[in-house]
Amino acid sequence: MKIGIFVGSFDPFTIGHDSIVRRALPLFDKVVIGVGVNEQKKCMLSVGERTERIARLYADEPKIEVKAYSDLTIDFARREGAEYIIKGVRSVKDFEYEREQADINRRLSSIETIFFYAEPQLECICSSIVRELKHFGRDITEFLPKGY
Repeated sequence: MKIGIFVGSFDPFTIGHDSIVRRALPLFDKVVIGVGVNEQKKCMLSVGERTERIARLYADEPKIEVKAYSDLTIDFARREGAEYIIKGVRSVKDFEYEREQADINRRLSSIETIFFYAEPQLECICSSIVRELKHFGRDITEFLPKGY
């Protein structure tokens, strides 16, 4: 079984994240969305709320599971039986950071990272900007998948 994990804090889970999941799905028998717990980050939603909302989005897709995790991504991948980490890239800055992470992950575990470039119309959408808009009272529904 070919398993990929798509990991992040997903606070919130945006239409950009959804795009990556839907584009990655045909490549795998199972995609596990790993909602990372990061105690240093001030989150808009609890890990439980994020996990529940994302799971609800994909309730009708049997190839997707959603789980919270709080350890290294490579340890989470091993537990899930995943050989691939799925990552989205919006910019050169994202790419450089993610490439370094991918190199370390491969060195420590032999797990490969597969990059999906953001669709052009979604390149500017990131969770931190969506959180800031929400903080200032703006409507963020256009940046979130329907049903989230």
